[in-house]
Amino acid sequence: MHVAIIGAGLAGLTTAKVLLQAGHDVVVFDKTPDVGGVWSRTRRYPGLTTQSPKAQYSFSDFPMPKDFPEWPGGAQIQQYLAAYADVYDVTPHLRLETTVESVVPDGARWVVTTDSGVPETFDRVVVANGVFCEPAVPDYPGRAEFEAAGGRVLAGSDFTDVEEARGKHALVVGYGKSACDVTVAISEVAGTTDVIARQLLWKVPRKIAGFLNFKMLLLTRMGEALFRYRWLRGFEKFLHGPGNRLRASMLNSVGSVSVRQFRLRQHDLLPSGQMEDIVKGAIGLATEGFFEGVAGGTIRVRRDQVITRLHGGDRPGAELADGTVLPADLVVCATGFTQGVPFLDETVQKQLFDERGNFLLYRQIQPLRAPGLYFNGYNSSFFSPLNAEMAALWIAADLAGALALPDVEARHADVVGQLAFLDVATGAHHCRGTKIIPFSIHNVDEVLGDLGLQIPRFTRATHWLNPVSPAAYRKLTPELLARLAKHTPEPAAL
Repeated sequence: MHVAIIGAGLAGLTTAKVLLQAGHDVVVFDKTPDVGGVWSRTRRYPGLTTQSPKAQYSFSDFPMPKDFPEWPGGAQIQQYLAAYADVYDVTPHLRLETTVESVVPDGARWVVTTDSGVPETFDRVVVANGVFCEPAVPDYPGRAEFEAAGGRVLAGSDFTDVEEARGKHALVVGYGKSACDVTVAISEVAGTTDVIARQLLWKVPRKIAGFLNFKMLLLTRMGEALFRYRWLRGFEKFLHGPGNRLRASMLNSVGSVSVRQFRLRQHDLLPSGQMEDIVKGAIGLATEGFFEGVAGGTIRVRRDQVITRLHGGDRPGAELADGTVLPADLVVCATGFTQGVPFLDETVQKQLFDERGNFLLYRQIQPLRAPGLYFNGYNSSFFSPLNAEMAALWIAADLAGALALPDVEARHADVVGQLAFLDVATGAHHCRGTKIIPFSIHNVDEVLGDLGLQIPRFTRATHWLNPVSPAAYRKLTPELLARLAKHTPEPAAL
C-alpha cells in the first residue's frame, strides 16, 4: 500500500521502518529540517535530556551507542534517531520541511495536501505528529504591552538558545520535567530565575538515596504493578488486595527518601499527598541541579502561584495571584501541549473524540470510525520507543488483514472503559487519553496479545525485578514479518 506518515519523530520513524520491511511504500512528512520530533534542533530547549535511561529509551533492535551517558541529551537522541533512519533506509522516504495542511478521505483512500499545494492520494494514513507537538501557552493579559516594552514570552520548545536569558530576569512557568530542566540551564546565565508553580509535583531522584538507579524500582514490572491497573493479573491481585499496605509502603517510601534527599520541607517544596499520588500529576524525574539551585539561591520557586497579568512600561514584569510583581524580561512557558490534529478533515475529527475531547483510539492506535487511519505516538510512556515500535507492528498486521479484532461496538466499549479508568487513576490528567504512564508495559502486553506474540515467559519474569529491556523484544518484528509474508488476507471491509 501507499502510506502517508505524518511526523518524523520516533513513532513516525519506527512505523516507516516496519511498514517498509512489510513491503509497503511510505512517505514520511515533517515540517522540521531534521528527524526527531521533540528532539529536533528546532525544538530542543537547553538542558533537555531523556527521562528514562538510555537502555529503556531505545528501540528493540537498535541499541543506544555505548558512549552515550545514562541519560542522553537532546542532540544525542536526535543523532540516534537520524542513524536509525539511515540504517533502516527510512531516510530516502522523508520529506522534511514540509507541512501537512489537510488530510481528507476520498472513498477508501486519503488525499494529503501539503504546503506545496499539490494533493497526493494514499491508501492509508498514519498520524505520528505526537502528543507534544503544539505547545500550550497561556494567553496572559497585558502581553502586548509587555512585549512592546521588550519582554518576551516563549514556549519551552521555542526556547532553544540559553544565551537569550543571559543577564535577564527570567520566569519559568510550570513544574514538570521540562520546566525544571530549562530552569537549571537558565539559572546558570540569568540575572534572576523564578519558577512559577501552580502545583508542586513529586519528583523521583535519578539515584534514590544517592546510589540506587530509579529504574530498578519504577521501570520494572513490579514498579508498574504498584499502581492499580484496570485489570489485575497474577501477583497484582495480591498487591492490590491482601498486600495493599505493603504495596503503598513500598511506593511511599520512595517519597520519604525524596523528601529527605531534596530537603523538601526545608525549602517549602513538599507536595500535597503522598508519592502514591504521583500518577495524578506527572511522574517526573528530578533534574540534576534543580534542588541544588534552590538551596544555593540561584533558583526561587513561587509555589501555588500563577501569572495573572504581564506589565509593560519602563520595567517589564509579571504579577502573580498573590499580588507580587516580579521583574521579568523573559517568560518561558513549560505549560504542556495541546494534542491536536488540525490537518484532519472536520468530518473525520468528529469521529475521533468523545464529548470531552478525549481521543477514542483502540489500543491508542485505531480510530473506531475512520477506517484506513491510524495513530502512533499517542501512547506517551516511560518506554516510548518500545511502545511505538509495538504499535507499528500492530499497524502492519492490520494493513495485512491479519488481526482478528472484536467488532466496533466491543472496541468502543473497551475504549470508553479505558478512559473511565484513566479518569480515576490519574485524576483525569491523561492528556486526552494519550498518557499511559505508569501503565506502559500493560499497553505493550495488550498490543502483543492482539498480535498473538510475546517474549519468553522467563524473560518476562526477570523483568519483575530488573528493568524492562526493549532489547528483549527484538525478535518480534522478524517473527511478525515472516508470518505476514505467508498470510493471505481476506478482502478488507471499509
